[in-house]
Amino acid sequence: MKKNIFILTFFFLCVCILYVRGEERKMQKLEIVPAPENFTLEKGNFIFKASTVITVEDTAMVSVAEQFASLFNVPAGFIPQVKTTAKAGDVCLRFDSSLKKEAYRLVITPKRINVYTSSKEGAFYAFQSLRQLLPSELEGGERAMNVDWSVPAATVNDSPRFGYRGVMIDVARYFIPKEDLLRLIDCISLLKINTLHLHLTDDNGWRIEIKKHPLLTAVGSRRVEREGLLFHERHNQRQGEPTVEKGFYTQTDIREIVAYASSRCIEIIPEIDMPAHSNAALAAYPMLACPVVDKFIGVLPGLGGNHADIIYCAGNENVYHFLQDVLDEVMALFPSRYIHLGGDEAWKTHWKQCPLCQKRIREEKLADEEDLQGYFMRRMSKYVQSKGREVMGWDELTQSQIPDDAIIFGWRGMGEAALKAARQGHRFVMTPARVMYLIRYQGPQWFEPYTYFGNNTLKDIYSYEPVGPTWNDGIKSLLMGVQGSMWTEFCNRTSDVEYMLFPRLAAVAEVGWTIPGKKDWSRFLKALDHFTERLAVKGVNFAQSMYNIQHSVTVRNGKLQVTLDCIRPDVEIAYTLDGGEPTVNSPRYVKPLIVKQSTLLKCATFYNGRRMGKTLTLPVCLNKATACTVYTDSPAKDVLVNGVRGSSRSSDFEWASWENNDTICITLDLGKKTRMQKLIMGFNNSYGMGIHKPRRMEVWVSPDDRQYRKIKEQSFTETEIFRQGMFTEDVQFDLKDESRYVRIVAYGAGMNPPTHVRPEQTTKVCIDEIIIE
Repeated sequence: MKKNIFILTFFFLCVCILYVRGEERKMQKLEIVPAPENFTLEKGNFIFKASTVITVEDTAMVSVAEQFASLFNVPAGFIPQVKTTAKAGDVCLRFDSSLKKEAYRLVITPKRINVYTSSKEGAFYAFQSLRQLLPSELEGGERAMNVDWSVPAATVNDSPRFGYRGVMIDVARYFIPKEDLLRLIDCISLLKINTLHLHLTDDNGWRIEIKKHPLLTAVGSRRVEREGLLFHERHNQRQGEPTVEKGFYTQTDIREIVAYASSRCIEIIPEIDMPAHSNAALAAYPMLACPVVDKFIGVLPGLGGNHADIIYCAGNENVYHFLQDVLDEVMALFPSRYIHLGGDEAWKTHWKQCPLCQKRIREEKLADEEDLQGYFMRRMSKYVQSKGREVMGWDELTQSQIPDDAIIFGWRGMGEAALKAARQGHRFVMTPARVMYLIRYQGPQWFEPYTYFGNNTLKDIYSYEPVGPTWNDGIKSLLMGVQGSMWTEFCNRTSDVEYMLFPRLAAVAEVGWTIPGKKDWSRFLKALDHFTERLAVKGVNFAQSMYNIQHSVTVRNGKLQVTLDCIRPDVEIAYTLDGGEPTVNSPRYVKPLIVKQSTLLKCATFYNGRRMGKTLTLPVCLNKATACTVYTDSPAKDVLVNGVRGSSRSSDFEWASWENNDTICITLDLGKKTRMQKLIMGFNNSYGMGIHKPRRMEVWVSPDDRQYRKIKEQSFTETEIFRQGMFTEDVQFDLKDESRYVRIVAYGAGMNPPTHVRPEQTTKVCIDEIIIE
């Protein structure tokens, strides 16, 4: 009897295991990004073949069906026929008025696919889901042999969380050629993103043809070449210095781009930035700047230094007529219901001195220059609204009276300023820089191309919840949706833009489409892998930063603890401590490592025995200061004694910095009286960020932390301090002393000189390690 029970139990367990594995296989087949609202997988598959017929009830949706059918042409060698008829075909596009505008229902059986929707948008999104379920070879530009063009049987009910699901692409800093932009639009549409916000104008370039003002492109689309220099390292154009063409879209180009996007259910919102970020326009028409501007106005090749404060003159009536001319042509080209007027980062330096601006303040009974910008933006907004369009702007619009009915984009910090607008009844879009700006690093910085600031990883974006926990229903109802913003300061080719956009844009898409209860990080990664296969077939340059390892070396009870982390939970981290390259047979990282001696750690991620990420090479070098107690006012003080040197990126988490660097004081407690021969300090020099070593340094020692004596000092000239480039530099002191406490006092270099790319801004000091030998 017991034997029979054991056999039955074993048989039952085997059946359960086979069932679970079968369910896992089924789950892996529904690899759609963003995740559908709900779905049920069934048995079998539907196969697309040359005889497949797609029938459409509503003629307005024929183009959507034909676009989907055309995908098979090259890779499959056939195109399913599309017919307008109420009769059932193999794939039936059916009208269902009960569904919301962008919603759809897919019923896939081995014999037929029924697509239910009430709109062209819903039909398009249904076909994008089918497209993602098909083999990735569908995206190829050549014939794919021996491919099973099938999709799994399933029922999918789907609709988006937010009506606004956007991406902003800055084509002003880096001009994206039309053909490349069209390819990006196709990739964007595959993710059911429905809005492309084009940042068309900035200090660094004017990218749209305006026939009434031809100098905008004749002059404003060109800038000086600064070969080999990063954006924030480039000095401004000198008067008479030759410029090179960087590109612009003709009005014919714009019409083609708009039509291409519209066919993929993407609304393009044009942005004409004002009153600031206008150097490209003012280089063409300098009479529109304040008359007190005494600097040469050129298209800025980089940050612009104090030239970035040259903006449109708010007191000059011709400025408003000029911008109305521009907007007239823009609105004729873009059918979007929205026009974005910028309104960000307007420095009022010249407005404060300008007689025309001051006269305008008096005449309009304005409080100050901030209110003058409010007047400027309200006036231009009213003009746009008089043409039947709606106005959008960045969250600086909340610093004065907000234009009536303006839609605010929350970008600074976590987008908090947008809530100020919402409390006044304004709709808003969340695109907070700290999580939705795609210009930031997307993975461990040691592996990434240089950019600004900190990290916005794939997981950071995926985990973002735009609705605050304390919001009331009124504020929630005014949230239109979310946007990922791709600023292109550090992009020099379209592949750079692709690398920064993908795959993080898939996370943006899921934040905008999928309700929080349906989001699942592990499921998303599996679907994302399938999506990136499609990108690879399309030849898109996407990042694989999600497989790289972020390290942290911290001081724990006088010892160094090394923590390794990868945002993908489905990979293993293999490591070596002897300098050898990690392999599938290397030890696995399961908990933090304690380092007791100088070590060369190498580690990489593996999935199913296959190497995935890049090798993290981490030298941990111990010295007499390592893991000692540090006293200073930098929150990152422990990195000074963690045995790890920083990279040229001052934001890579290995640098300590100070808000006030007039006087920096660092005290080390070595724990006991220690013989010292040398003291070495590592400094970061990032010219573009205004990071430089101090002007003077002193070394003091004490046996008891009460009485200190100065034993060494060094001073540096301006030439030695304000060096161009990005690099690390060691400053060494020969000590030949014996003591327990070491105090380093550093005096910052003060303001950057007038010739600096950040003139008259306070320098910043960054130190990665203090080494005592």
